[in-house]
Amino acid sequence: MPITFNHTIIIAKDGAESARFFRELFEAAEAPSWGPFTNVQLDEGVLIQFAAPPLEEIQPQHYAFLVDDERFDRAYARLVDRGVEHWADPQMRHPGEINHGHGGRGVYFRDPAGHFFEMITQPYL
Repeated sequence: MPITFNHTIIIAKDGAESARFFRELFEAAEAPSWGPFTNVQLDEGVLIQFAAPPLEEIQPQHYAFLVDDERFDRAYARLVDRGVEHWADPQMRHPGEINHGHGGRGVYFRDPAGHFFEMITQPYL
């Protein structure tokens, strides 16, 4: 069997809120949820599982998502319409901008739990 990515757990104070933010932004499908997980279905059977933290403090993580140009346009418009702070770079030196690195476009922003999300239209490799 080839190695494929199956799922990851993203810690969130409110898993339902973070899952809703993700689904609406990326036009992702809702998936059956169980136990402490609120699940979002991506292509190829990949699950993003949002769950409450076992500790009081959440350590921000970085998650990058490759999307096509059309989805980037729609998702970026949602970020702007909702007033979500975003940057062209991970150091947050270029607020309110996107980048044009690696022959595509990219943007960095935080989800409701404070994690750093990146949306790109071209892979780095």
